[in-house]
Amino acid sequence: MHIRCQQEILLESVNTVLKAVSNRTTLPILECILIQTKNDKLVLVGNDLELGIESTIASDILEPGYVALEAKIFSEIIRKLPNEEIEISVDENYMTTIRCHNSKFQIAGQSGDDFPELPKVEKLHGVTLPQPKLKDIIRQTHFSIAQEETRPILTGALMQLKDDGLNMVTVDGYRISYRHTDLSIENDNVNVVVPGKTLGEISKILSTEDTDIVTIFFTDKHVLFDLGSSTVVSRLLEGEFLRYEQSFSSDYETKVLIDRNALLLSIERAALISREGKKNPIKIQLTSDKMIITSNTDLGTAREEITASLDGKDLLIAFNPKYLIEALKAIDDDQVEIYFISSLAPCIIQPVKGNDFKYLILPIRLSA
Repeated sequence: MHIRCQQEILLESVNTVLKAVSNRTTLPILECILIQTKNDKLVLVGNDLELGIESTIASDILEPGYVALEAKIFSEIIRKLPNEEIEISVDENYMTTIRCHNSKFQIAGQSGDDFPELPKVEKLHGVTLPQPKLKDIIRQTHFSIAQEETRPILTGALMQLKDDGLNMVTVDGYRISYRHTDLSIENDNVNVVVPGKTLGEISKILSTEDTDIVTIFFTDKHVLFDLGSSTVVSRLLEGEFLRYEQSFSSDYETKVLIDRNALLLSIERAALISREGKKNPIKIQLTSDKMIITSNTDLGTAREEITASLDGKDLLIAFNPKYLIEALKAIDDDQVEIYFISSLAPCIIQPVKGNDFKYLILPIRLSA
């Protein structure tokens, strides 16, 4: 193989596929990036058998071929080189020479014959949306994916095509995050669970430009994200996800209309006197025209008062402030409605109009 390409373009491609390179594996080939020529383009592939990423870039192909290079050393070399033309040549023993300006490296490669191919996913009935929109949906739900693997299915996010759009739902046992975005869809019978790691990594490579789109394709076992120059393929988690719909009841004893940012800042200030690592609750007292937030820890006390519009009964309830803060940060609306049933039942944060988001958060039992 013998190719030439620009350092900046190659580095971006390397950084993309690195997200699918395995760090801990009994198969050394999975610690490599596969570099190959295909249809007059240069294709880089990373694959840890759960997540696979392929990135295609324009280059000057002098001689076709392929090689598998240890990802860590190859990526560090490309990163340190100046932003000029890079020349890569591979001999019959897979010894790889990398030249750029006044620099020259030779590193041992290996045949790519044993490198696992990405799973084949037929590109039928895909759903297309702007990349920034998917990036937002992931940001607005990813924080409540379960980290513990006692229920492996909850370490992923439910993706549904239904109700004329895309739903994403995450659950960690203490809260539920739900996001809906209207889309034109052909297949409204998709229910799959995508690993949290996949969504976290794809979020890092999604564009912030509204003109850049992503098309998502599903099979029974895999999901494929087509970003144009890059393709991400991930296995799906198997099992039955929580039936979340029944958790979002429209019943309430108390409903509050409140300024989202004012509430967020008040909770953040009240949480300042909580020691790091300790789950000190904040108390929320609801009265006819205000919300009073208090915190009482061994460091001291805090009290915040916010104007609010209340419909229903007065209420005293306690929460882990972290859960409220993360939900409120994920919302872009100026105002939100919060539904309460009792001091022992979850609250639900939702928009004043529409159904774009819902956040359910369990309270903490107040001591007598």
